[in-house]
Amino acid sequence: MNQDALKDLLYKMADDLLILGHRNSEWTGFGPLLEEDIAFSSMAQDKVGQSYALYQLLHSLGERQPDTVAFTRNANQFHNCQLVELPNMEYDFSLIRHFLFDTADALRWEMLTQSSYELLAQLAKKIKGELRYHTLHANTWVKQLGSATEESIARLQTSLEIALPYSLGIFEESVFEREIITTGIFGGENELKKRWLSKIEEVIAQTQLHIPELKLITPVIGGRIGQHSEHLQPLLDEMSEVFRIDPSAEW
Repeated sequence: MNQDALKDLLYKMADDLLILGHRNSEWTGFGPLLEEDIAFSSMAQDKVGQSYALYQLLHSLGERQPDTVAFTRNANQFHNCQLVELPNMEYDFSLIRHFLFDTADALRWEMLTQSSYELLAQLAKKIKGELRYHTLHANTWVKQLGSATEESIARLQTSLEIALPYSLGIFEESVFEREIITTGIFGGENELKKRWLSKIEEVIAQTQLHIPELKLITPVIGGRIGQHSEHLQPLLDEMSEVFRIDPSAEW
């Protein structure tokens, strides 16, 4: 098994989860409802914990300690898709991002239960259970707000159209894509994208929203190879502020 191919997959998954976990945590104390405040805080905690588990796998493959990897890299060293780094803006955008990303994430972990890398397959079997709540939460609110008032429908539709080009960047292929598939590490981004599209269409069909023609949308890619928006580095600076003061501190 090519370790570079495996590390490439683990890094992009871990970085996605770490960055979105921190974005979700920004709703703590600011959610539109107390219930949502708690929900986004809980999901943020889950995502950061899942990223830590992946960084631990990377450490077992020779990479640096999880905290060092998480808090000492610059933006161009991160492999997350640009979707997860975008500022929260309004709640409707965060909800749509949550729906689009977590649908893909849940499907990815489900596929990884069959991974030829046994440690990753074992982790996937644990994490896919955690994600049931995430996808249930996203689907419930998209269905409810996507069929409620003219304003809620219009706001979700606008956010969907903003987020879709970035969400297609989730499926940016690795330079190791062929090897990742042929060695059984993962079934591939194209297969994941097909399953994702089927799932989101199923939910959107139960609302008054509509999905624009994907073939007319230019995917926002580059995040997997360190090309990011202007929003990532300030977020990393904020995330790493305490760690950089004293990296050797024990809490």
